Formats: sequence, structure tokens, C-alpha cells
Amino acid sequence: MSSFIERLRAVVLNLGAALLLLDLLLLIYGVVARYLIGSSPIWMDEMARYLIIGSVMLLLGALWSEGGHMRINLLEQRLPARLARWLQLYQWLAACAFFTFATWVSLRYALEAGRFRSLGLGISRTWPLLALPLGFGLLVLMVLLRGPWPNSQQAEVQP
Repeated sequence: MSSFIERLRAVVLNLGAALLLLDLLLLIYGVVARYLIGSSPIWMDEMARYLIIGSVMLLLGALWSEGGHMRINLLEQRLPARLARWLQLYQWLAACAFFTFATWVSLRYALEAGRFRSLGLGISRTWPLLALPLGFGLLVLMVLLRGPWPNSQQAEVQP
């Protein structure tokens, strides 16, 4: 199962990096156009914002699976091993529940926003907002696949 997680994580990291590179190129184009031509396309700022949000949401699960998220585990370090395992299980269940709820709420929001069009691109607002449930959904998948116990990479980081 861990090889599947690693492959999925690699795909997500590469896709997120590609979106960030595309965003960088778009921003450079906008700056060059602003200074050489005198104005940049009206859709450029909006597209750059959507690309940043999309890349961040896609990378959530990959960062979670490798322990790259911010968390304080002082209590886990101070508790006896058996209680620390129960605390880790509780945290995992709470994370699964919260991120599943966030997936559902963000999907409903993205679908309801379809009535509106974005100002710069003129597309349905559903399309850029689908990055939220997609990112949260990938996060739920990564949390479920990783399981409640920290992997060895995370355990090594703890002092």
C-alpha cells in the first residue's frame, strides 16, 4: 500500500509543481505585458489566483502523507506509549471526519456557484472552485491510506 501512496504522492507533487510553474510563467507574462505594452490581459490576475489555489489544494494530501504539515505533538511525546497511540487514533479519526466534511461542503459550494461567471475569464465559477473538493478529497484519501500511526519518516523528525 505504501508504494501506491508514494506513486500517488509523486503524481500530485508533479501536478502541483506544474501548476505553480504555469502560474509563474503567467505572472511573468503579465508583468512584461504591463511594462512593454502598457497593459496586461484582464483575465491574467484571475487565472493566476485560480492556479495558486488549485496547486495548494492539490498538494495538501501529499504534504500530509509525508508529515509536512504543521502540528504540535508535545502531548504525544509526554504520554506513555499506549496513551499516545490512543491519542494518535483520535487525531486520525478527527482528521478523517473533518476533511470528509470539508470535501462535502466544498463540493456543494462549488456546484451551487455554477450560476455565476467569473469576471475576467467568463467561465462558470464551478470550475475553479472544484479545486477545493478535489484537494480535500485527495487529502481524505491520503489520510485514510496512511492510517492512524505515524510513518517512520515522521517518527524520525520528532526530537
